[in-house]
Amino acid sequence: MRLSVWPQSLFGRLIAASVLAVLLAQITGIALVAREREYFVLQGNVREWSRRIAEVTFMLQPLNATERAAAITRLAEQPSRFEGTASRRSLGGAGPRRGRSAQPGTQPGGGIPAERPRELSAAASPLSNAPARNGPLPDRAQPDGPPPELEWLRAMRQSFSSQFIFIPLPHSSDFEPTFKQQLQATLGNAYHVSVAPTANTSKRAIPISAPFFEAREGSKAQPYDVAITFPDGDAAIFRVTRMPWGAPLSRNLFVNLVLLVVILVIALYVTARSITRPLSKLARAAEGLGRNVRQPQLEEKGARELQEAARAFNTMQDRLHRYLDSRTRVLAAMSHDLKTPLTRLRLQVETTLDDPAIQARFGKELDEMESMVRGALALFRGLDDDETLVPIDVNALLATLQSEFTEMSADVTVEGKALQPFIGKPQALKRCLTNLVDNAVKFGTRATIAVEDGAALVIRVRDEGPGIPLDELERVFEPFYRLESSRNRDTGGTGLGLSIARDVAQVHGGSLVAQNLPGGGLEALLVLPRRR
Repeated sequence: MRLSVWPQSLFGRLIAASVLAVLLAQITGIALVAREREYFVLQGNVREWSRRIAEVTFMLQPLNATERAAAITRLAEQPSRFEGTASRRSLGGAGPRRGRSAQPGTQPGGGIPAERPRELSAAASPLSNAPARNGPLPDRAQPDGPPPELEWLRAMRQSFSSQFIFIPLPHSSDFEPTFKQQLQATLGNAYHVSVAPTANTSKRAIPISAPFFEAREGSKAQPYDVAITFPDGDAAIFRVTRMPWGAPLSRNLFVNLVLLVVILVIALYVTARSITRPLSKLARAAEGLGRNVRQPQLEEKGARELQEAARAFNTMQDRLHRYLDSRTRVLAAMSHDLKTPLTRLRLQVETTLDDPAIQARFGKELDEMESMVRGALALFRGLDDDETLVPIDVNALLATLQSEFTEMSADVTVEGKALQPFIGKPQALKRCLTNLVDNAVKFGTRATIAVEDGAALVIRVRDEGPGIPLDELERVFEPFYRLESSRNRDTGGTGLGLSIARDVAQVHGGSLVAQNLPGGGLEALLVLPRRR
């Protein structure tokens, strides 16, 4: 059996299509939000990096070349102290607050600004008093280990980062020009700015940490070198690290999206079920109508279109009932009216005719007319049969038919067997098989019944006769139609046997066709699907 990923039922397709549409919409929304968030974080980093670099640059600018070199060396060797101060201020922590002027914030006379960070003062003051000194800072300026404020800041940023899920996105190509433009606007035109990916990580540079998210272990962060050229021609290099994993999205966003999808799936399930359940009932009622026209009416409930469909089906069923009842009454009246004159004719033939040969000829004619009347009544009665469906032992039924035909000196053989009982109308099914076997014995010498069982019960009735022309294979199932070769008194027949047999097959939801065998003979193929 071929398996399909796409559901075959209407209910399954509605649910699958709706869920797929919801998921695609959610993925598209997440991608758009992630792209916007990635741009927001990148712009925030660029602005914060520009502010920090500008602050350090303005504080380094008043120093002479020796003091500036010493301060840059000290800041590059002790990044944690400066990182803690800058990061703390970026997140609104304690510390002195400075103005954000684009011009160097120096005191009158060109000294070091009064508002500079104490870390930079500690790095620059010893150098200004004693330029040749390259030793470590005093203990009061350089405590052992990282300051408590830095440890608190790092713990807070790690906790903050753990609340986010990072969606990988391709890097924006405008990072370098955007960063350069922002930094140039912050510093002013007196400074020259260049931004480029770091070519040599061992080269000395002042590190500027990311203001929002720490780099994760194993992440391939991309470092950038920012070269600032002072108005006097001296230069300082800062290093920033751009995180590579993409846009940070809150974990609560994904929880909310999953909850939304679950709610939508439940709502879609209820809605789709309310649509497909009445359709399934309508399909079962239509199938049952083909088996038995006396079916209960459908409930007219649900959506307006479903109510209209159920109402139309009930109207059709009522009209069919009235038509069958009217036809049955007409046929009953016709049978009564036909039997009376036929009986009078038979009495007149027997009382007025003295010639036995003439009496026999007229008697045959009357018998044929009565046979046609009975056949027509049997045909129409079969269409309006109220016989209930019961499990039928097909093997026992075929054995009974074989015994009955054997008693009439007919050669009937049964091959194969049914694996389980068949749910159907026993009298109607026996009438169908009897007509098929009788037709095979009458026109094909002998009959062979082959049984195959599976998803459907298949019964093949074969004979050894001359077969039927191809253009006549379908017409033999028409009522009262007989082939020219059978239009004689001896082979007889009213032409209703195969028509009745096909009607019985259709009442059971099956089919009946005739086909010529390659080696000669005719095969009547009866297919009866098993009820699910």
